[in-house]
Amino acid sequence: MTTSTPALPPNGSTARPFDTDVLIVGAGPVGLTLANLLGGYGIRTTLTEAGEKLIDYPRGVGLDDESLRTFQTAGVVDAVLPHTTPQHIMRMINGKGQVLANVAPGAQDFGWSRRNGFIQPAVDAELFAALHRFDDVDVLFSHTLLGYTDDTDGVTATVELADGSQKSIRARYLVGSDGGRSIVRKSMGVSFEGQTSPTRFLVIDLRNDPLGTPNAYLGADPVRPFVSIGLPHGVRRFEYMIFDEETDEEVAQADFVHRLLARHVPDPAGVDVIRQRVYTLHARIAGAFRRGHVLIAGDAAHLMPVWQGQGYNSGVRDATNLAWKLTAVLRGIAGDALLDTYDTERRDHAKAMIDVSVAMGRILSPTNKLVAGTRDRIAAALNAVPAAKKWIAEGRYKPKPRFHVGALVEAVGPAAADSPVGSMFPQPHVDTRTEQNVLLDDVLGPWFSVLVWGNDPRQVFDRPALRTLTALGVKLVSVRPSTQLHWDAPTETGGPAKHVADDPRQHLEVTVVGDPTGKLKSWFDSHPVGFVLIRPDRYVGAAALAQHGSSVVAALADALHLATGDHQDGVDRVTTRGASEIAGVVTAEVVTAEVVTAG
Repeated sequence: MTTSTPALPPNGSTARPFDTDVLIVGAGPVGLTLANLLGGYGIRTTLTEAGEKLIDYPRGVGLDDESLRTFQTAGVVDAVLPHTTPQHIMRMINGKGQVLANVAPGAQDFGWSRRNGFIQPAVDAELFAALHRFDDVDVLFSHTLLGYTDDTDGVTATVELADGSQKSIRARYLVGSDGGRSIVRKSMGVSFEGQTSPTRFLVIDLRNDPLGTPNAYLGADPVRPFVSIGLPHGVRRFEYMIFDEETDEEVAQADFVHRLLARHVPDPAGVDVIRQRVYTLHARIAGAFRRGHVLIAGDAAHLMPVWQGQGYNSGVRDATNLAWKLTAVLRGIAGDALLDTYDTERRDHAKAMIDVSVAMGRILSPTNKLVAGTRDRIAAALNAVPAAKKWIAEGRYKPKPRFHVGALVEAVGPAAADSPVGSMFPQPHVDTRTEQNVLLDDVLGPWFSVLVWGNDPRQVFDRPALRTLTALGVKLVSVRPSTQLHWDAPTETGGPAKHVADDPRQHLEVTVVGDPTGKLKSWFDSHPVGFVLIRPDRYVGAAALAQHGSSVVAALADALHLATGDHQDGVDRVTTRGASEIAGVVTAEVVTAEVVTAG
């Protein structure tokens, strides 16, 4: 990480030069993830943190497949995985130890385990270490935001250093990922609507797990609801409801903690405590995620109860959605209005995740034995129905993000009901002509891509559409059964196809992908489309039958607020560096050598 040369403001502006493109306030998981993604795209980024270092005690304990997919895109997933427990089963049990619900989703639609226990300080440390790959990313500890001014060109933030001195940082955009008490959100002047539960919980994290068993248990015990979670590296988390008459001072006493643990641990006095802390549950969402050049993400934008383990993951989703949009705007590929779609797309799903977390808490926490008994009987009835039991086991109650309005072209007419637009595209293992059994995203790269089933993408889209896709930096991919992986379309003389000199389309590179598992064929079979445009966050931005390709691309240009004129210089500067620190241009490459003609 090195300090970059300040960039000049737009022509005609009297403002001081920019110190950075994006100023991120708060070096928690959201800020760290966003900085890694922006660094991968070559965006000058400054990440500030009020503390002297990263928080080093456990907080979040659940990591989902969507977050791991983001870490894959950021090139850090291999460093993160050693701090996770995949296929982390969650069981809700009543006071008698009877299983009310068993959540054990085994499918890996997005390429990774759906439920993973993890150690947040270890993962955050890996995200921080990964930032050293980037010359354009700076991390500044002991920098506390005091306030900012937002003008027509950008933002000037005032920060206080550890010695009490102040300095200003000028950025094109400011992102507040500074937690539930966000200074950025308060400075924006937006509401934080919702509620805070009066019920308190005591969280206790232990080293040298006294139980030594995997997985997680939600104890729906009316005597005292609790949580017991086995985590990586020999860590055990317990959480217990605290009753109104129990004071914080009493809860802090060792003998009180030992009495709680005695119900579950053979020798409560012999445990090795990492930390213990009382917390309350919040369910809140900001009135706006953007004002001018200022945006908020993670807990600064929304808070949710812990029962679904989705606070951390929701913040990572924010960073994933925001990173590519900031990049497109800062590179001049898209207009500033693209950033408005961040709030449009993320708000509904964040609210849905809050609601399901609140509902789970209401199921877990009744202390009235009659209410708890009714709940147990309902759970028993559901478990007696195979379809209902499977629905719970596979975690289908968890809301999947699905965008209907935003940076996408929603299908209309008869195909709308089955349209994949706005949903996350699956990630199976695929083959290429040089590699076998690789995850799809590793082939697609970190930017936009178009997947066409069977056809040559250069023939699906007309020249104006291909110019738009090239300006956007789209990677063209022909998907076919693995039996056809090495087949090339014959020419009239029977030899392999050559590019035609006077047709510029033939100079565009096409990546051929084989489908050894049949999952991509199954996906295209179940959706009425012949091609799909996948955004950098792996959501489907557009899809249609092959003959509609060019018209859909024209509509997509409007939906993405693509800038007019020659974007290619901006696209060529969008790079990514994976774990190997190899930079690659994220654009449809023009090649002079003989290229593959998809058959």
